[in-house]
Amino acid sequence: MDISLIIFAHLAAIVLALFIDFIVGDPEHWPHPVRFFGAQISWCDRLFNRGKHRKLKGITPPLFLFFWTVIASGIFIYFCYHLSYIFGIVIEGLLISTTIARTSLEKAALEVHEPLHAENIDGARASVGMIVGRDTDTLSKGEVTRATVETVAENVSDGITAPLFFALFGGAPLALFYRAVNTCDSMVGYKNKQYMEFGYCSARLDDLLNLIPSRTTAFALVLGYIHKSKYTLKEVLSIVKRDARKHPSPNSGFLESAVAGLLGVRLGGVNTYKGVVSHRAHMGNPDQELKASMIKETIQIMNRGVLYYSVFILIGGGLFVALTWS
Repeated sequence: MDISLIIFAHLAAIVLALFIDFIVGDPEHWPHPVRFFGAQISWCDRLFNRGKHRKLKGITPPLFLFFWTVIASGIFIYFCYHLSYIFGIVIEGLLISTTIARTSLEKAALEVHEPLHAENIDGARASVGMIVGRDTDTLSKGEVTRATVETVAENVSDGITAPLFFALFGGAPLALFYRAVNTCDSMVGYKNKQYMEFGYCSARLDDLLNLIPSRTTAFALVLGYIHKSKYTLKEVLSIVKRDARKHPSPNSGFLESAVAGLLGVRLGGVNTYKGVVSHRAHMGNPDQELKASMIKETIQIMNRGVLYYSVFILIGGGLFVALTWS
């Protein structure tokens, strides 16, 4: 298969993956690669996160998962395409769909919005506690909204557009590897005594893989929603330029500051993790009060941004195929 045919197959699989995610999302009891990734990472953690040279040993989770996602899945997909070109696209589309979570992210955000809108603050706190790591028992309505908006903004790239970006260039194997590294970071990439060294490789690799997707996704979010925002393109981009690098993550700040600028709100501030207070830099200007309706507005920003990003990928890949074939 020449390169143009490979890219065409990736594009077809990406379209199928987006359709599958839109229709079924991530059914709770279906088998999912992330559960397998988690089991592998936990095994590496128990076996290697001890004694000396923990930073060196920290390469084991990404290395093991590279074997399963890139090598093993690559061989499997190759044989699927060998059996039938259409069969290969279907299998690859199914695998890519497991790496994206637009429907699940929207559902999780709405499960916070509904009780919050109904003035059920305890229910909203419980729901937001399922998707954030901070303490939620005493959060106000505004803080529940902030936590939800920040989580949706940050996960647009991690859970949707970054896998699509890697799927364009490497199909399901590269999308799966990205998702595996992202899972490594979420499990062992902490700056505490237990994982400071062992999780270093996973955290830095996740940062590296997200450099381009996070920035291009932030741009897609802005382009997709600027005509509905109260603020101009210049105003929103100036906020991104001013605030994005204040975030402790080299990537998440671009997404959070873009959403903050579009909504006209201030994100960041004081969070508490297991009783320990953490101060996050502010993103955006406090022109608008944080309220429950902004969760739905953030979902719209996400959906429009994902649509724009998907179109960019399809057009870019399509142009490459057209130029190669001509």
